[in-house]
Amino acid sequence: MSSSSSAVVTSDGLPDSKVTAHSSAIEVPKQYELDGIVDDDFDDSYHGHQRNTTRADQRDMSRMGKAQELKRNFRSFSALAFVIVLQGTWEVLLVGITQGLTCGGLAGVFYSYLWTFFGFGTIVLSLAEMASLAPTEGGQYHWVSEFAPARHQKWMSYFIGWISALSWQAGQASGPFLVGTTIQGVISLNNPDYSPTNWQGTLLVWAVVLAIYVLNVWGNDAMPMLNNVFLVIHVFGFFAIVLTLWLLSPRNTAEITFTQFTNEGGWSSMGLALMVGQLSAIYALICSDSAAHISEEVKDAGKTVPRTMVYSYLINAMLGLVMLITFLFMITDLDGALTDTTGYPILWVFRNTVSLGGQNALSVVLLIMVFAGTISFNISTSRQTWSFARDNGLPYSKWIAHVDEKKQLPVNAIFLTCCFTCLMALINIGSDVAFGAIVSLNLVSLMLSYMTSIGCILWRRIVLPNTLPKARWSLGKFGVFVNVTAILYSTFAFFWCFWPNSFQPDEADFNWAIVMFMALVIWSVVYYFIKGRKVYSGPVVLTEAWRSR
Repeated sequence: MSSSSSAVVTSDGLPDSKVTAHSSAIEVPKQYELDGIVDDDFDDSYHGHQRNTTRADQRDMSRMGKAQELKRNFRSFSALAFVIVLQGTWEVLLVGITQGLTCGGLAGVFYSYLWTFFGFGTIVLSLAEMASLAPTEGGQYHWVSEFAPARHQKWMSYFIGWISALSWQAGQASGPFLVGTTIQGVISLNNPDYSPTNWQGTLLVWAVVLAIYVLNVWGNDAMPMLNNVFLVIHVFGFFAIVLTLWLLSPRNTAEITFTQFTNEGGWSSMGLALMVGQLSAIYALICSDSAAHISEEVKDAGKTVPRTMVYSYLINAMLGLVMLITFLFMITDLDGALTDTTGYPILWVFRNTVSLGGQNALSVVLLIMVFAGTISFNISTSRQTWSFARDNGLPYSKWIAHVDEKKQLPVNAIFLTCCFTCLMALINIGSDVAFGAIVSLNLVSLMLSYMTSIGCILWRRIVLPNTLPKARWSLGKFGVFVNVTAILYSTFAFFWCFWPNSFQPDEADFNWAIVMFMALVIWSVVYYFIKGRKVYSGPVVLTEAWRSR
């Protein structure tokens, strides 16, 4: 692709003669003629790409200079189901709570969940507004490209594109890990002589990834309906587990549940242990922004996506709070739960509550929902990767960004995502804390993308508010306060996500997330100067504001 030098647009929309961008030749997609009607449905059964597209969707895609390449399969309810299932807060709390119980104990997990709910809520609100301003599958890196100061738009959006890709790829790797190792735990319930090994867990992860690939490539058209079914299981499974535990399980007193703190990591103070243990709560509440990464597949995205993000967060957070309190009350022996042969405290609770048949039934419900979340997670991850490749942000971008015309799917991006998950699963063979490292990598990358994108819109909101596009879902006069709070919280969480689970970890227990994160930072910077700056311009150059100058 040929490249040329073009002026970078300034924050007020005018070219800046002092700043130049070495950009690739840009092919602007065909623009849609609008008649001024914004909200009427546009359903052209002949043109498959435009089916289920509203006038507002056309307007948004036209403003961003994007062609409609994917099917808009998701409506309001199926989009909500998609995010609720993907986020799966109560399920994640049951299977991913070990670090919080180790560093903080029963009370520590509870209180860290409360402050995480309020802190992360401001992030969700900030991201929801940006998703309304620019409803694109690219998410954070696109928003940075549009809202950052003009002279920094190109390199900042490129860097955040890599960071976002890493965060979602790492997050996708954590789901199959949970499914595979939980299966090993269920086998242990049924066969006390079974001794789980890490390599067996990795093989199970690969089997889960293969199933995800098949479902997301050949079952994509059924995904909206399938997510609706999973949502029903999500709700009924919640009540089945909560009621079973309260009716049949032995439990703690309220005093023990809400006042017993634990520092099993050997940290110098309980406060420090709480900071390290809060990762369990953060991990359970992330991913409402997954809706943004399917924006180009959602009908009336500018309104549906931000509402979906906020509603899914509130619904899952409330269900998660009830499940967390229930779970904590039932852990009558914390040391026994943490050292259980299954590797999962929730399976220890099931064993103390019901017969083997009941244990299997409750475990299967949990497994189905965690697996369902990984299917949806793969969709969001592959779409974010596809979008960044569409803007020439990755090596072999043309191949990654290819859309299968028959399926109208980024099949190559889905395949790449599955391959990355399989590679990440290899960490499990050499480390007993692989899950913690993968989660930390997911969180630190995600928090940095939040800090940067929200910081950019805050800057534009304060300095040049008139240059912001119109949003159908806006924070209004509360925007500055919410954005500032979100930046402060995400910075706080970013710092603690690098810490290991114990004070003096050995090689196997070390949090290798910082090594992997820094490796990606160095790689992205080197690649930017070698090739990225020559082929990547950033999505801002396709927007109407740029093209009109």
